[in-house]
Amino acid sequence: MPKIELISFKLCPYVQRSVITLLEKNIPFDVTYIELDNKPDWFLEISPLGKVPVLRINDDDILFESAVINEYLDEITPPSLHPEDPFAKARNRAWIEFGSSLLMTSHRLRTAEDEESLEKERSLLLTQLNQLEAQLKGGKFFNGERFSLVDTAYAPVFCLIDLLDRHFNTGLLEHLPGLKNWSNNLLQRPSVKGSVVEDYEERVLQRLQDSSAILIRQS
Repeated sequence: MPKIELISFKLCPYVQRSVITLLEKNIPFDVTYIELDNKPDWFLEISPLGKVPVLRINDDDILFESAVINEYLDEITPPSLHPEDPFAKARNRAWIEFGSSLLMTSHRLRTAEDEESLEKERSLLLTQLNQLEAQLKGGKFFNGERFSLVDTAYAPVFCLIDLLDRHFNTGLLEHLPGLKNWSNNLLQRPSVKGSVVEDYEERVLQRLQDSSAILIRQS
C-alpha cells in the first residue's frame, strides 16, 4: 500500500468526500491541514488549482480534484465502490458531477447576504434536490442497498443540509422522502461521521457568525 497524505482544509466538503472514501476502503492515511486564507508556498507549488483536496502519494506523486482522487483510491483497493455495469458506472460518475453543483449552491445559500439572494439560491437548490429525488430507485443509497462512490459525493451535501435544517429551519428535504431516507442512512454511517473534524459544526456556525450571512441575522 502506498503512503497516503491528504492535504486538507478543515471545513472543505470536497476533502470530506475523499476522507469518506479512505475510511470506507480502510486505507491508512495522514492528514495535513492548511488555511485557505494563508496558503503555504509548498502547497501552491504542488496544487495547480490552489485548492484542496490534494493527495500526496509516497511523498512525491500528486493528485488533485476529489473525484479523481476517489477513483484512484478505489482502483488501488478492490473491490470497487463503483457498479460493475458500464452504463451504471458512467451514470454514477455523471451524478457525482451533479453533486458538485449542489455543494456550490448550498454554499451560496448559506453565505447569501440579502433576502433576494437567499431566496434565489434556495429556489435553485430545491430544484436541484427535486431532480436528484427523481433519480432514486429506493433502498438505502443512490444505487439501492450497496454503498458506492456516488454516495461519498453526496454525504457532504447532506451534512450541510442537515446542519442548516437544524439551526435555521430551512426544511430543504421536507417534501423529498427519498432524499430524506438517503440522507439519514448516510449520516448514520461510521465513515461519514468520521469524515469531519470533531468541532465541525461549531466551526461552520462560527464562520457564518463572522460573515454577513443573512441566515445568521434572521436566526
